[in-house]
Amino acid sequence: MLSLEHLAGLVESHRPALASRVAAFDIGGRPFDANQRPGIMGVVNLSPDSWYRESVVLNTQAAVQRASVLAAQGADLIDLGAESTLLHAARVDPTGQNNRLLPVIRELRALDILVSVETYSPEVTRACLEAGANVLNLTGTDPTAEMFRIAADHSAAVIVCYVQGDNVRAVGDFDLAADPMGLLYDYFGRQIDRATAAGVQRLFIDPGLGFYYRNLQDSAVRVRHQMNIFLNSFRLRPLGWPVCNALPHAFEYFGEEVRCAEPFFCHLAAMGRTDLFRTHEVPRIRAVLNTLAAF
Repeated sequence: MLSLEHLAGLVESHRPALASRVAAFDIGGRPFDANQRPGIMGVVNLSPDSWYRESVVLNTQAAVQRASVLAAQGADLIDLGAESTLLHAARVDPTGQNNRLLPVIRELRALDILVSVETYSPEVTRACLEAGANVLNLTGTDPTAEMFRIAADHSAAVIVCYVQGDNVRAVGDFDLAADPMGLLYDYFGRQIDRATAAGVQRLFIDPGLGFYYRNLQDSAVRVRHQMNIFLNSFRLRPLGWPVCNALPHAFEYFGEEVRCAEPFFCHLAAMGRTDLFRTHEVPRIRAVLNTLAAF
């Protein structure tokens, strides 16, 4: 059971990290300073295989409509994906992804809505950034250098996700270290060096909790790991860049109330000083963050 004693011990063990400030920058001409206010990234899934049914859209018009609603509800940017991360979901080649993504990006940018694209493909990255996308949500590790160069050439922000494998669709077992933060810190340190060397000037770091590792299928193991990462995310702040966390669903615990799961995890992530919340439930997350800010 999570307790105040646990939280107090966490703070006392890592107090200097709490005082760390992270970089502030603009995205698409709009300021993003998580030291002042965290951001919200709403999700629109262009893959019919995506689990979160409320986020799934099957055509450009529906995607633009959902994104517009999420923006009106408080999303600072919209994350688009054309291939599900589910283990058994169909693969979508770069041409297929671009066919789904590019018309939506163009329409959303015409509406002045900031757009992030989730991909590990250089072809998709290049086409989407050329179409006006503002953020690369990088869900792979190979070819990282090429992806960073493409992002730098387009002055795009990059969300660097932690992935144990070449990409989100090529993972096996997760290394469940007793304290994974050292592993994450070293990984992000290396990726930050590569990104900045390539000219990237806007970065987020994401522990990558939404990925479907084989040994995280057990609900108790996965949720315990996710809660641990959320509460410890502040320990990554000395790296100097804001932390993004994707909020999970935990259907096994929430059942028919599964849409309440992301707000629950949002509370934990907020206590861990998350700077950008990736969510399917924008109005609920905005309400949680506004309530915490009023305390």
